[in-house]
Amino acid sequence: MKKKINYFYLVLIIIAGLILVSIISLSLGSVNLSPYEVVKIIFSKKDMNNSLNVIINQIRLPRIILGFLVGAGLSIAGVVFQGVIRNPMVDPYIVGISAGAGTGVTIAIVLNLQFSFLFFSTIPLTAFVGALITVYIVYNLAKTNGKVPVVTFLLAGVAVGFVLNALMSFFMVIGTRDLQKIIYWLLGSLSTASWHDIKLMIPYFLIGNVMIIFFLKDLNLILLGETHAQHLGVDVEKTKRYLIVGASLITASVVSVSGSIGFIGLIVPHIARLLVGPDHKKLYPTAAILGGMFLIVSDNLARILLAPMEIPVGIITALTGGPYFIYLLRKTKKEIW
Repeated sequence: MKKKINYFYLVLIIIAGLILVSIISLSLGSVNLSPYEVVKIIFSKKDMNNSLNVIINQIRLPRIILGFLVGAGLSIAGVVFQGVIRNPMVDPYIVGISAGAGTGVTIAIVLNLQFSFLFFSTIPLTAFVGALITVYIVYNLAKTNGKVPVVTFLLAGVAVGFVLNALMSFFMVIGTRDLQKIIYWLLGSLSTASWHDIKLMIPYFLIGNVMIIFFLKDLNLILLGETHAQHLGVDVEKTKRYLIVGASLITASVVSVSGSIGFIGLIVPHIARLLVGPDHKKLYPTAAILGGMFLIVSDNLARILLAPMEIPVGIITALTGGPYFIYLLRKTKKEIW
């Protein structure tokens, strides 16, 4: 019972931190406001055309919500891929899945395949197709005698990622009129966030999460060993396929609106695992909240470090995650090699 209470309080603390960070983020910008003013404007239903109302509710608030969803989505995808591959050095960015989603978006932009119907858009759909094809290629390249060695998986992901980045560069050359949009995907940014972006990515985001939540218990059993999981009635290969498809769908949904933002799926799951342990029923929500908070903070840094100029948030996360990846490599190199 003690562990449950401790976990409950930990989640409350993290949620409180998320709320505090969000309010501070809403306060910062070209027009600085107090936290009290921010809360008052959000819950006020009067004078919705007021300039401060527009700044908070139409510009900053959707950016905060989208930042949370992107950070949470990348962290969840990282948790799943690390669980399936059973290694903490795997994330959607490193194994090329973000590049696959970005390539799908790039092709859609260059070929002008951009249209939406109700809440569904072709941009997240092409991102998902690109991510799914990439993970299929990487997984099968790395598979040896029914197993997926970690080093082979990472190397296959890096190699496929290089090819996809070259493909994106090719489309940048032939699609010069869309060059600015494509560069946006490559660098990763939340600068154009809107309620429309949230509406477009939410269906894919939710479907991916539902698929993952359904298999969290099986993922815990797989961590104990695939043979052990099979003896307990888990269809291991089927479970892994569903989890990978769900994680790829989430990755595609967030990449379609934010571009390629790296290393969140590497850093955050590791921190969450240190806090709550390997149980995915606890790890999943903890990593989601921490990931959302991490990206909101990173986006704040991107906005204020060189104000009024804005740094793409993907640069901030790469500067944070790159050294952390090197640290993990040094820490586990004896086990890898």
